[in-house]
Amino acid sequence: MNRHLRKAVVVTAAITAGLLMTACQNDSSTTGSSSSQSSQSSSKSGSKSGSDSSGTSAGSSSGKKGSAQVANNASDSKSGVSGTFENGTVSYLAPGKYIVAVPGRTEQQFFVAEDTVVHGAGTICQGAVCTLDQLETATKKGAVPADVTLKNGIATVITERPAGEEGTGSGSGKGVSGTWLGQVKYLAPGKYTVSDLKDTQQAFFVAEDTVVNGAGTICGTEGSAETSRCTLDELEAAAKKGLTAKVELTNGIATTITEDH
Repeated sequence: MNRHLRKAVVVTAAITAGLLMTACQNDSSTTGSSSSQSSQSSSKSGSKSGSDSSGTSAGSSSGKKGSAQVANNASDSKSGVSGTFENGTVSYLAPGKYIVAVPGRTEQQFFVAEDTVVHGAGTICQGAVCTLDQLETATKKGAVPADVTLKNGIATVITERPAGEEGTGSGSGKGVSGTWLGQVKYLAPGKYTVSDLKDTQQAFFVAEDTVVNGAGTICGTEGSAETSRCTLDELEAAAKKGLTAKVELTNGIATTITEDH
């Protein structure tokens, strides 16, 4: 009896031990499988995240490059008005910005730059070349008669006309009046300078009725006791080389130019 009981106890213990070992193996297998799946999931997630991040970065870089290219193209395509506006008046709008009004044409806004050349005739300044500050000061007081040459919306040359200029050499404008004896030099079509003994240059204009007398340099015979009437074209050609003459001005316009002889 006791022997059979002991045998039953041993068998029961063996069965219990076997069941425990089987359970442990199943738990270990399940845990390993879960860990493997988790690792694979993390790997896939990391790969996807890296791919998304790379894609976003590439897309962002491509977008910036495109924007910069568009900006450059827009900048390159900008072009203001070019041309010459004659017989107009220039008025101040804002620092560095003006408007020129020509009868029969639409008013045109423009800018000035450091290399804009400004020629005065008594209102902007008395000299042959004026500063941008003098241009601003004069146009703030009122419109100034001037011819303007533009390139891409920027003035290259602004040439003041005597206030009374009507193409006849007469008028009651604000230009300089008086007599000068000195070097006459060409500035622009219809515009010259005459310098005195102190080399102070005075800009002036010529008109259709300006009398030009030559003594061999402008026209005529060199050494002759008498002068000859010359054309404005002959005056221009001679002044481009340089000559000495007496210039009589009325309101900034030459009434008589007599070559020194």
